[in-house]
Amino acid sequence: MVSTQGAGALRSPLLFSGKGMRTIVYIDGFNLYYGAVKGTPHKWLDLKALCQKLLEPHNRIVAIKYFTARVSGVNDPGKPLRQEIFLRAIEKHSPEISIHYGHFLSHIVRAPLADPPNNGPRFAEVIKTEEKGSDVNIAVHLLNDAWLNAYDCAVVVSNDSDLAESLKLVKQHHRKVIGLIFPRYKGHPSRELMKYADFVKKIRPGVLASSQLPSPIPGTNLHKPVGW
Repeated sequence: MVSTQGAGALRSPLLFSGKGMRTIVYIDGFNLYYGAVKGTPHKWLDLKALCQKLLEPHNRIVAIKYFTARVSGVNDPGKPLRQEIFLRAIEKHSPEISIHYGHFLSHIVRAPLADPPNNGPRFAEVIKTEEKGSDVNIAVHLLNDAWLNAYDCAVVVSNDSDLAESLKLVKQHHRKVIGLIFPRYKGHPSRELMKYADFVKKIRPGVLASSQLPSPIPGTNLHKPVGW
């Protein structure tokens, strides 16, 4: 764990009151997937359990907002179905979770070859796919919830430095406690994000392994996808 002692934490009247801090967690789904989950056997992730294990007892989670986009099945026809099963599973298992969608954009770009052949072409046209909207959606929800006084503590699960301005505004105008969960075990969190965080924690493999959904989800026929 990386810990910081920001001024926002010291000013909070609820941090040591025993009443608990109303906490909303904002999860960048693709940042979490590619930073912590891809290539592991921990894709069937219980997001609520993960947040509870990483946060402190005084963090009373009132909502978890999960930001993602519908994936394409061009290269893997089974991927959209696996994603749909997972999204339905986390909603059914944890009523605190709501899902907010961005979108994918695909376009052809001309890129240089890493190892062009002698006397051959030096560029190639490739299809570039980008997920759009999640960073903007997180920033909007983070700020809107602050204006609505919906939380005492906002926890962002991402390492996207584009979110820094929204964290800055929340800290300057609302004096909320801000937590940052870095979705990697190795490496360092964004310095831009850390400027406004009262505490920073990393996701370690052990906490992923101990934060798995049941299969099936109780009361449903939603099972962990084969291969996960």
